[in-house]
Amino acid sequence: MSGPASAELWISTFLEAQSAELDAARNTLLSYGRDLKDFAGWSARRGLDLQAVTREDVEAYLVFCDDQGLARATRARRLSSIRQLYRFAFEEGWREDNPALRIKGPRKEKHLPKTLSHEEVDTLLKAAETTGRTKADRLRNTCLMQMLYATGMRVTELVSLPVAATRGHPEMLLVRGKGDKERLVPLSPPARTALDHWLAERDTLEDLARSKGKPKSPFLFPSTGKAGHLTRHRFYALIKELSVAGGVDPLKVTPHTLRHAFATHLLAGGADLRTIQTLLGHADISTTEIYTHVLEDRLRTLVHDHHPLARKD
Repeated sequence: MSGPASAELWISTFLEAQSAELDAARNTLLSYGRDLKDFAGWSARRGLDLQAVTREDVEAYLVFCDDQGLARATRARRLSSIRQLYRFAFEEGWREDNPALRIKGPRKEKHLPKTLSHEEVDTLLKAAETTGRTKADRLRNTCLMQMLYATGMRVTELVSLPVAATRGHPEMLLVRGKGDKERLVPLSPPARTALDHWLAERDTLEDLARSKGKPKSPFLFPSTGKAGHLTRHRFYALIKELSVAGGVDPLKVTPHTLRHAFATHLLAGGADLRTIQTLLGHADISTTEIYTHVLEDRLRTLVHDHHPLARKD
């Protein structure tokens, strides 16, 4: 049995199956689609169709990606996408083998996570209180920043948070993360206060919108865009605006550096790795362990000051 007649059908059928059978996240599907479209285009330019691709062809594509200057992580992700496509093709009977199965991807570079100091985070939180054209913008921005730093949520988890999960002045939030897994994250008193203020303003705006015939939004941070909520890209731009307003280097500030700051500051304050792993929603403790490296100076000081055999200056 041969596969679909075109590369477009190969890719679309694969993505539909991933969505239906594995409930893959939208961002994951978009990533698969981009990677496979690039691979299919490269193959077509060499007169190959996906049905006839060999292991040598996949290896040649990875060399091409390397020559284009793509990062190791990007090349590893593209190989993973190709491997998943051909795993699906093998299971469907389109092919008798998976040409990418035994290809080793580039080793991942281990980068220490970029983080922010307590002072820089405080500056960003204060900037959120005064940045925005309207009162509603300022309350929303404050709520976004307080909740991000208080919980360590991924940016997609934050911007798509259902408003129903935040009612009743909660001390904990139920968050649905990667792989559709749920976890509880705590809210600090400042985050709960910011949430209460934003909810009051949001509900007022919602009532006004409904009086004009507009539908009710299920999201805490609603938007008129296609997604129905504030997008990751808009929040990325917003956090850059806040860094400029607060005088913090914009190159250092992204939604993910706030997540790193959450974890690093917890670890520095004495929290254990297992707790941080749970709060961040990491499936593997090894992912969380990288945060220990950013505390090496503190650990050296602890040993120097407290170990009974440490030499005193």
